[in-house]
Amino acid sequence: MMNLGEKAALFHSLHTRDGRALVLANAWDVASALLVEEAGAEAVATTSAGVAWSLGAPDGDRLDRDRALDLVARIAAAVRVPVTADIESGFGETPEALAETVRAVIEAGAVGVNIEDTVRDGNGTPGLRPVGEQAARIAAARAAADAAGVPLYINARVDVYLRGTGDPEARLAAALERAAAYRDAGASGIFVVGPTDPDTIAALVKGTDLPLNVLGGPGAPSVGELAALGVARVSAGSDIAAAAYAVARRAARELYESGTYTALAGGVGFGELNALLARRDG
Repeated sequence: MMNLGEKAALFHSLHTRDGRALVLANAWDVASALLVEEAGAEAVATTSAGVAWSLGAPDGDRLDRDRALDLVARIAAAVRVPVTADIESGFGETPEALAETVRAVIEAGAVGVNIEDTVRDGNGTPGLRPVGEQAARIAAARAAADAAGVPLYINARVDVYLRGTGDPEARLAAALERAAAYRDAGASGIFVVGPTDPDTIAALVKGTDLPLNVLGGPGAPSVGELAALGVARVSAGSDIAAAAYAVARRAARELYESGTYTALAGGVGFGELNALLARRDG
């Protein structure tokens, strides 16, 4: 069995394979993580939205850190592959608080984090954190991981395409400026959320010398097409969790409206899922 340092080294290596992207079908609880691993995942990533929803909270820095990391620990203990945790903006207002989160992530058994540069005001309205402030936070995260002796993969999320304004050239320039600052602060990779246009994605790949992570899903190029553009990592984000909840809603509406059960067809078998969890305990 690999130790945490070996898992971290393996996880880093999965981002540096020419022409082959790391694919992450994000999980939100132990059962979904085991299903993802069984499907062939080389690593398991959590989705902050899915984790928050499963614990009864909205996404967007509203979930308590201890509850989020307890779930990360449960997932890391259940699967054999490396685990990376989506920690939103870090569960803390200061660099010191983010460093505390990173130490807790490592203690939970994860070897990677996503840290977003979205910041929310007192009303929960999202905006972009100033570049220098976010770079200081990433530097604090890197220092905390180094002090723990674990080469944590810090995936620095750039939310310019979600929160920024301006023409395409201005957005690209702003995204690359942030990517460079986060690289210099100690980020291992860059995660740009929003673009699906191949030309924009290719320009992002060319403009940063760190592995690039983008979201896959409806409307985005296929994994193979993204890999051909130079993308190192493709994540599903919250889409799989949202699809699972869509099944729950369709099945419930069908039961209450027509009294039929067609939405329940094709589910994972009770015995199959039970056996998967039993193997984890064994």
